[in-house]
Amino acid sequence: MKVGIIGAGPAGLACALALTRQHVEVVLFEADAVPGGLCRSFDLWGMNVDLGPHRFFSMDAGVTDFWRAPLGDDFVLVDRLTRIFYKKKFFAYPIKPVDALTKLGFAESVHCGASYLAAQLLPSGAEDRTFAQWVSRRFGKRLFEIFFKSYSEKLWGISCDELDSSFAAQRIKGLSLYEAVKNALFSGKTKHKTLVEQFAYPTEGAGQPYERMADEITRGGGKIIYDSKVLGVEPVAGGRAVEVRTSAGTETFDHVVSTMPLTDVVENSSAFGENAKEAARKLHYRNTIIVYLLINSEAIFQDNWIYVHAPFLQTGRITNFRNWSKHMLHGSKKTILAMEYWANDADALWKSSDAELEALAAKEIVETGLVEPGMVEDAHVVRLHRSYPVYANGYEEHLRIIQDAVDAIPWLTCIGRNGAFKYNNQDHSILMGMLAAENIAKNRHHPLWNINTDYDYHEGEGTLPGQGAVD
Repeated sequence: MKVGIIGAGPAGLACALALTRQHVEVVLFEADAVPGGLCRSFDLWGMNVDLGPHRFFSMDAGVTDFWRAPLGDDFVLVDRLTRIFYKKKFFAYPIKPVDALTKLGFAESVHCGASYLAAQLLPSGAEDRTFAQWVSRRFGKRLFEIFFKSYSEKLWGISCDELDSSFAAQRIKGLSLYEAVKNALFSGKTKHKTLVEQFAYPTEGAGQPYERMADEITRGGGKIIYDSKVLGVEPVAGGRAVEVRTSAGTETFDHVVSTMPLTDVVENSSAFGENAKEAARKLHYRNTIIVYLLINSEAIFQDNWIYVHAPFLQTGRITNFRNWSKHMLHGSKKTILAMEYWANDADALWKSSDAELEALAAKEIVETGLVEPGMVEDAHVVRLHRSYPVYANGYEEHLRIIQDAVDAIPWLTCIGRNGAFKYNNQDHSILMGMLAAENIAKNRHHPLWNINTDYDYHEGEGTLPGQGAVD
C-alpha cells in the first residue's frame, strides 16, 4: 500500500508516523518549508516562538505517549496562569469568586448573581441553538455578556446569536458556573479540561515534537515533500486509486489522507458531486494575524496568555513566550509578546499592511497597561490563512452532506482542524491521525468525524507525562 498525506501538521504527521511504524509507504506533502502546521515554532530575535499558545494536555494516555516519545525528557511541566482583561482589569481564569466579585463591584456582582439564578430557576423553553443561548442558560446572561460575548465575536467575526451552540458544547462541554466555582473553592484534581492548572510543554517550543516526528518518518523510509502546494485529488483506475496533483507534478496512491481545508478537497476533485460542492461553498474559515512584539524588559506579566474581552481593543489574545520554557529564551533578557487578531479575507484588517498592523499592536499593548510607551523595540507579522473553521448557525447540515460524500469514497480520509472542519486542539488532531492510520493499515473502523464531539476520548482523566500513561 502507498498512502499520500496532505499537510504536515499534528494530524498529518501523526498519521504518517503511525503508518511508517506499520511499514506502510508514505509520501507527505507540505505547503510550508517546515513541519508542524499551526503548531510550528520558529526563531525570532534570537528566541523561539510559536504561532500562539499551544499547551500539551490530553484526555487520552495514548495521545500523550505519542507526542511524548519523540521528545524523551525534553519537556517541562508548566503551571498555567491565564487571565481575562475586561474593563481595564485582569480577572483570574478559571473564575475565582472573590477575585471576580471584588473587581466587578457590588452592583455588578448582584446583577451577575441574579442573572445566573434566573437562568437556573426560569430556564427558557427554547432549544439551545446558538452560542449565546447555550452559555446564557448555564452562566446567566450577564456573565455571558462579560466573559464570553466580546472575545467570541472577535474570534468568529459574527454575532454570538449567529454562532452555533455546538461550538459551546464542544469546547466547554460539561462546564457550568457551579463547577467553576467549586473548582476555585475546593482543592483536588479538576475533571474539566478547560480548568487544568498544569500542562506539559516541549523545551524548545510547540513545534519540537513535530520536527522530531518528521525526522522519524524520513528515517523510517517515509518521504516528506516541503514547499509543495496540493492543487487537488482525482480518482483513477476505476476509483480504486487516487492522484494527488501538486505544484510540482502528479503522484498516484492507494489512499489519500487530507488535512487541507475540507472545502478545497471537495471543490478540487471530480469525485464529489454538485450537492457536496454546493455545501462546501457554505462553509467558511477565519484567518489569524499574529503580531509579535519585542519588548525591552524581562518582567512584563506572569501569565502564559491573556484573553482580551475589552471591546475597545481589536486584539483577542496576548501570549507571553517568556513564561513557557526558559530554554526558548536562549539567554535573552527581553520578552516576545504575540498579539492575535482575526479577520476574514474581505476585512480591512486582513488587507492592512504589515506596518499598519505593527503600529496597531504596539498601540494596543500600551492601552492594556501591560507595557509602557517606548518599550516596544521591534515587531513582526505572521498571517495564517484559514486557521479556524467557523461554526455558523446551520453549518452542521452542510458539513453532514460533505461527510457522507467523503465516507462514500473508499480512497479518501479527511482529518485535522481544517481537514475535518473541526475546532480541534492539537491532541484531537493527533488522535485523528493515529486512528486514521489504524483504519488504513489495520482495517479498523474508528468514527473519525466523532472525535472532539462525542468520542469516548472525552470521558477519561487528563494525563500528563509520568502520570500513569500507558503503552
